[in-house]
Amino acid sequence: MTRIALVEDNADNRLLVQAILEGLYEIEEYESGAEALVGLQARPPALVLLDISLPAMDGTEVLRRLRADGRTQGIPVIALTAHAMSGDRERFLEMGFDAYVTKPIIDESVLLAEIERLLNPG
Repeated sequence: MTRIALVEDNADNRLLVQAILEGLYEIEEYESGAEALVGLQARPPALVLLDISLPAMDGTEVLRRLRADGRTQGIPVIALTAHAMSGDRERFLEMGFDAYVTKPIIDESVLLAEIERLLNPG
């Protein structure tokens, strides 16, 4: 089963994503950016769902470090964020995220479609 990493500090959000992806993917969860970097570099997943507003090290810093590491630089990363103001989507994509999905997740098909698109390009 394809392994996806979820980096999210909010337990309710982790539970929701787990419920959406259950049975489709193997989910590896991380509650902080620092914890995620250690785990992702040791055991790179097929894709990362990355919250932006993490304590201590935010998602943009995690992304920067993933892209700078040869072991993780090519992993698709979806920004999973409550940042939903005008221009946020473009800003995060310009930073190097491969996709952008807003929270709360109202339509799970949006998340599933982005995951599928990135895991099966072409």
